[in-house]
Amino acid sequence: MSKPVGPYVPSVSVELTSGAVVYTSGQIGIVDGQLVDGGLEHELRQVFRNLRTVLSDADASLASVIKTTVFLTDMGDYPTMNEIYLDEFGDHRPARSAVAVSALPLGATVEIEAIAAI
Repeated sequence: MSKPVGPYVPSVSVELTSGAVVYTSGQIGIVDGQLVDGGLEHELRQVFRNLRTVLSDADASLASVIKTTVFLTDMGDYPTMNEIYLDEFGDHRPARSAVAVSALPLGATVEIEAIAAI
């Protein structure tokens, strides 16, 4: 198997004898309906704050995320996204896909959706 090109693992297997799975909607870097200023880094940090809130509301956390999908409007942002993603997830490595898109809501540069086991 080839080594991943980012901070993720090729697959995650989760056995749920009890509990559930939560699927989040994509999170962009918004506060009170407005995109944060400052570009990718500021947006991505806000994405993670928003993701933590959504997961917490479902009794989950970043540590329980088993899969993410990252949407980027510029694949040139991939290395910077990886650095911040690594910082936010720490040693935890969910499976991940990263996809280039032509546009995101409100002109965002990045969006992340997640699946977590709870």
